[in-house]
Amino acid sequence: MREWLFISDTHLTPDRPDVIRLFVRFVDEVAIHADRLYILGDFLEYWLGDDDSAEGLEPVFQALKMLDNGGVNVFFMAGNRDFLVGHALADKCGFSIIEEPYMLEINGKKTLLLHGDTLCTDDIEYQKFRTMVRNRKWQQQILARPLREREQLAHSMRQQSEQANAEKDYQIMDVNQDSVIQTMKKYSVQLLIHGHTHRPAIHDFNINGQPAKRIVLSDWHNKGSYVKINESSEPELVEFS
Repeated sequence: MREWLFISDTHLTPDRPDVIRLFVRFVDEVAIHADRLYILGDFLEYWLGDDDSAEGLEPVFQALKMLDNGGVNVFFMAGNRDFLVGHALADKCGFSIIEEPYMLEINGKKTLLLHGDTLCTDDIEYQKFRTMVRNRKWQQQILARPLREREQLAHSMRQQSEQANAEKDYQIMDVNQDSVIQTMKKYSVQLLIHGHTHRPAIHDFNINGQPAKRIVLSDWHNKGSYVKINESSEPELVEFS
């Protein structure tokens, strides 16, 4: 029976070895039995470029390669933390890079995949930041800098982001429902899966009188979370601890 798995916002970093171990166990016990695994952004806490030695993340890369060797197709979509992941890392780990918005068909149903931050349209300052860092020219300029400078820049950007988020209203950082509906209408889908907001839930509503569903993936801390869909079941949001 075919099975699709979806995760996001694991925020893997050597500073959180417990979450790295949790992800490796998820691969060993769950993902290895799937047909496809979709990683919808912020898989890594940050990524400075494929020339980074990334000490401490080797177990993560080995786990991804094990999936590739085991016949599991892994797809990676960049988030707001790991948008500098490139094809060198993809080749090393055996995953395919996909761009958002990404469309696929599951059990005959068109499904839209996003990281999720494009839906947070009430957060004007964040959308300006996103436009800047997703610009290819800006990324090339950053990657041309020495690795040490990139480390300092990433640290500064994380500090600024944390300070800015602490001062924002909780609702501003969530998705805008009108943006959700307009996006789903644009791509003619009734099922949307995304992460980013760290607010896991399955939302049911209607679009043009038809049932629609938005599934929000969880971030990973003391426990993990994933969405599972197979050929005989509705989407399920599953905790992994």
